[in-house]
Amino acid sequence: MGGLAGGEDKDSFISVVAQCSAGLPEGKPRYLMGVGYPLDMVLCSALGMDMYDCVYPTRTARFGTALVPPRVAPGGILRVRQAQYKDDMGPLDPECDCIVCRGDGGEGYSRAFLHYAMSGNGGGQEPMGGQLISYHNIAYQMRLMREMRGAILRGGDAFPTFVTQFVLDSFDGRPSAVPSWVRTALMHAGIHFE
Repeated sequence: MGGLAGGEDKDSFISVVAQCSAGLPEGKPRYLMGVGYPLDMVLCSALGMDMYDCVYPTRTARFGTALVPPRVAPGGILRVRQAQYKDDMGPLDPECDCIVCRGDGGEGYSRAFLHYAMSGNGGGQEPMGGQLISYHNIAYQMRLMREMRGAILRGGDAFPTFVTQFVLDSFDGRPSAVPSWVRTALMHAGIHFE
């Protein structure tokens, strides 16, 4: 499925995904082009989509933005160029085991190093910073997809619970902050949300 994620409002986006997904054959892979925001991927998976591709994880990395679980940074976005990361020796995501966060021998790249690499010190942005964050962002999305797949395979309430928790985490645990388009997606997916 293509032609979405081109700037339309989220209510329209969710309605089209729900309608198209409902009309696609059961038991066949469902591919949605241009969707890369983690929340969109979780909601569209709940609506029946299986695969995604998007420039978002690499494009946003070039600007120093790392994708992390919402419990690590507000909205699941960690902007390493911000001054608060200048001396932060922690990894992008303490739970991530990618080579950027953990390294080959257990020592990865710190937020402080990535801050320096992305800040333009020395007259220009270091390409290595964007490459490292790109690697991490793709690893994060792959982990997210594995977690969703695992929840689906466990059956029962495991996947609806996963989706609900991800939504709540994305909005700081405040159900009142969850926008109507997210609630609409959950309704179409048959996931009860308070």
